[in-house]
Amino acid sequence: MNTAMTPKTVSSHLRSIDRDGLLAFAEKGLNNPGNRGTNKVHTITDGQYRTVSHINQHEVVVDEPLHLFGEDTAPAPGEIVLSGLGGCLCVGITAVATWKQVKLSKLEVFLEGDIGNPAAWGAGGAEMTPEQMGFQEIRVKVLIEGDASREELDEIVTRANYFSPVANTMRNPIPFSISVMD
Repeated sequence: MNTAMTPKTVSSHLRSIDRDGLLAFAEKGLNNPGNRGTNKVHTITDGQYRTVSHINQHEVVVDEPLHLFGEDTAPAPGEIVLSGLGGCLCVGITAVATWKQVKLSKLEVFLEGDIGNPAAWGAGGAEMTPEQMGFQEIRVKVLIEGDASREELDEIVTRANYFSPVANTMRNPIPFSISVMD
């Protein structure tokens, strides 16, 4: 048979993370489960609803769409929240797959959430209670492929979701405070 006619199996995988580093990080958590870090963000309003958040050496721009009186120059705050959730789930799925020595070839997360603003941010709209506002339902679908069975991939996604810091922040009430600076 001509080599030009020989079928080839092409396999490509997503860039991997440092498994040894991951295992060392996991060992630190195992030895000190109460350890916490602190995320810090400084957000500045440009005008109208457009804001720029400074996060370490990064910037995240947020705006509102035209129908909500923004300029539609960037994603809306709720979309950024979903983006953070999607990113956290991808990090977790990648970590669990690495831990289990599964090489992923595709990982995509599709998120949608039902959110309304009848209170108009508290500016004279409907009187609502906090639990009536914000996301009322979030749906996530994960497209995942790798060198593992469907059952193993499902277990990776389930475990990553269970241990996701951002997903758990959204699922569980947390202490929250806000105040005007002196």
